[in-house]
Amino acid sequence: MSPGSPEAAGRDQPSGEDELWEAVADASRRKMLDLILARGQATPTALAAELPFTRQAVAKHLAVLARAGLVDARRQGREVHYSVRPERLDQAARAMARTARAMAEAAARWDRRLDAIKRLAEQQARVTTELPPPAGQD
Repeated sequence: MSPGSPEAAGRDQPSGEDELWEAVADASRRKMLDLILARGQATPTALAAELPFTRQAVAKHLAVLARAGLVDARRQGREVHYSVRPERLDQAARAMARTARAMAEAAARWDRRLDAIKRLAEQQARVTTELPPPAGQD
């Protein structure tokens, strides 16, 4: 098995979150993961039959998924069979949940800041309307 082969790529240690986000950012790759999950395993040829792109494009997408540690590749004769690595998919779900929580916390902080700005602006508007007009402008 050569270092650049699909089998080797699928057996590498799971990579960092950057590769994970890159892999799941693309709707086509998410669809491929769904198809592989539904079947248990799939070949690039079988996936290409169900997707609107070529077998070569499927192979490139599978390479991205393998680099992210989301799929394993196993050669059987002339075909390579891909299966989803459930533990890495769980890691992906946890990473997405962490990001969603962080984004919600950031949104809450901004809501508080914007509320404070609004109160200050309203306060300033009240003070401005309560001031007498400058002398000589009647």
